Amino acid sequence: MSVAPRTQLVLCLVALLCGLGLSRYIQDNDASEGLYSLLSLDQKRESEDFIFRRTLRCLDMLAVEGQFTFVASQPQLACAAFLIAEPSEVVSLELSDVNIECGAGDFIKMFDGWVLKGEKFPSSLDHPLPLRQRYADYCSSNAPEGAMRSSQNVAMVFFRINSPDSGFTLTVKKLHNPFPCNIMSQSPEGSFTMVMPHQHRNCSFSVIYPVEIQVTELSQRQAKTNELSPQRQGWSGCTGTGDYVELLGGNGVDTSRMYPVADLCFSPSGQAQMKMGCDNSVVRLVSSGNYINRVSFQYRLLERDELPKSRENSLDDFCTME
Repeated sequence: MSVAPRTQLVLCLVALLCGLGLSRYIQDNDASEGLYSLLSLDQKRESEDFIFRRTLRCLDMLAVEGQFTFVASQPQLACAAFLIAEPSEVVSLELSDVNIECGAGDFIKMFDGWVLKGEKFPSSLDHPLPLRQRYADYCSSNAPEGAMRSSQNVAMVFFRINSPDSGFTLTVKKLHNPFPCNIMSQSPEGSFTMVMPHQHRNCSFSVIYPVEIQVTELSQRQAKTNELSPQRQGWSGCTGTGDYVELLGGNGVDTSRMYPVADLCFSPSGQAQMKMGCDNSVVRLVSSGNYINRVSFQYRLLERDELPKSRENSLDDFCTME
């Protein structure tokens, strides 16, 4: 029986969260129901005035716009809400009706990205902001009035509430992003194109599944003349150029800690295909800022019998799945 993409994403996140020690919160707070309720969140707007509303759980995942209200029935000491939008969107978060006691140890913190098993996505090397600026702490005197906009299609809210009947409302909106960068995929199958227009920045597309990745286009244009740059070698030996594509695999979310599978140089006819038997598979676009870089790729979920049984790429640390 096939499993819906969002169900698979929830299962993968549950597996990763267990490494954080959050599995006990799933049991204690019935958060598993909150995660699996994602499957019934495909409500369509009937009018422009419609606002989707539901209860926010201690461990939750949100993939739709709306208002989500949390009210503690007992002390909740380690709660987290993961938010995800489409690849071409960013997430806007706003707190309202906040009733917590900061002085008693309560807090609400919004984070620009995700944190799983102590690792951050996007990594500090790839995010445009320093780490301290990626947090918005409601209880801090420097808090931006309980609001934040993410830099990519994922964001996160951490909160701790000690007193029963205390809580808050979180309003989630999605905004269009013309140049998506650092994307977490909702689905194990699909296609995408990353474009970096004359910026010294690195962008990753992360798929939290073992997948086969097929790179279908690697192109590079001069920023001013819009002409194709000279062709170069289509595989290894690209890192010294400052513009290339990496294929990475690993069991965390921080790309700086993942295993390099292949480096791909830019070429109009450049193509590559790779099976990645890891919990997380990544296409990472590295750009010097001197060119307009573009990479297009397709990805699909590996069947159980397709998972690699050996280190096909002669990398001692390359992950495989049992």
